[in-house]
Amino acid sequence: MGKIVRSGIKNASVFFTLFLMSATASGQSAIPDIFTEGSVREQMNYVQEKTRIYEDFRAIREDMFQKLKKNATDSIDAARREIVNLVKDRQNRDLLIDSLNSAIESVKSDLDGMTRTKNSIEVLGMEVNKKVYNSLLWTIVAALTGLLAIGFLAYRRNYSITIDTKKEFEELKKEFEAYRKAAREAREKMSMAHFNELKKLRGA
Repeated sequence: MGKIVRSGIKNASVFFTLFLMSATASGQSAIPDIFTEGSVREQMNYVQEKTRIYEDFRAIREDMFQKLKKNATDSIDAARREIVNLVKDRQNRDLLIDSLNSAIESVKSDLDGMTRTKNSIEVLGMEVNKKVYNSLLWTIVAALTGLLAIGFLAYRRNYSITIDTKKEFEELKKEFEAYRKAAREAREKMSMAHFNELKKLRGA
């Protein structure tokens, strides 16, 4: 019985000390600049480095936890908005590419028809040499092809950015959910341990 009492008094003293340390820390210092200037990953690393672990429990100031939670939520919302914008931009690029493809097909069709005509053709009431006309037409085709290539490269770049943003968003979401779950479980374990110690003290 004496060992149980001493153990209960020891654990109660530890929890009381942790409570005083948390209350003192929250009252004596402001939130570090990293919570307003650093990335969410840097903030999580800061919390991991600066908070202490006692018997598998990590004590974190409530204001820091709430700030980290808000920053993570804001980052997720910003990533969602960025994804929406990138999807819209990709759709616009697709429309442009389709339009350019249609223009190229139309020009190629005209070119095929002209190659079967005489050496000179009438354009706007003027006789134009076939070679000159073909050169002009191929110049237009080359210009349209260049625009198509530019549009395609822009599409690939935006698609790559969309994929990377989605990956970062999913990783950030998983990290935040894991951190929130760990914090909730830590609070629940601490509360249960405190409740059990109180029961032991009362039973003693």
